[in-house]
Amino acid sequence: MAIEMDEQEWEHILGIKTAGRDDSQSDGEHHPYEPTDYCVLERLANSGYMGKKNTLIDYGSGKGRVSFFLAYQTRCHAIGVEYDCRLWEKAMTNSRTAVSGCRVTFVLKDAAVYEVPTEADCFFFFNPFGLHTLKLVLKQMFDSYYRLPRTMRLFFYYPYEQTEAFLTHHDGLIVEERIDCRDLFLEDDDREQILVLRLQPDYRA
Repeated sequence: MAIEMDEQEWEHILGIKTAGRDDSQSDGEHHPYEPTDYCVLERLANSGYMGKKNTLIDYGSGKGRVSFFLAYQTRCHAIGVEYDCRLWEKAMTNSRTAVSGCRVTFVLKDAAVYEVPTEADCFFFFNPFGLHTLKLVLKQMFDSYYRLPRTMRLFFYYPYEQTEAFLTHHDGLIVEERIDCRDLFLEDDDREQILVLRLQPDYRA
């Protein structure tokens, strides 16, 4: 259970409505929409990994909270990728009122077949899909890297054990940091972290 962190205040400041879980289109591979707590996003924004020269892709972007917040706080550009049409429509509605809407775009597409644009260099995940889809997404990311070599970082919030094991043992990824978020919550949960990884330049899939 999260400590009270003025969610309504942030929604008012950002000019968006993103609260509430939605599992109407979830299945074994596509997980329910659950917005990331603003306190976690504040910690990521203050980490120094993102700025106005970066472009973030938020996988499983839902109603757009991560994209709008990080674009507002870090001045980055953001692309939300969402496969659920209803959630995508809510994100598009938020775009019309969001203070950072001019720096955010949303794509209605399955992440597994979404071609990563060469300007993208930061990637956020809050367990949006299963391992099978994640492997396909990583292939898209490496393909994008080979088209234009650059520093590319992945941010995994609250990673599942199986996902973390896969990522930390992947030959093409380097663990840079674990941003500890346990102090933001009342319960001590070791999974309350943001796992930061960087693509390995010499890796060949």
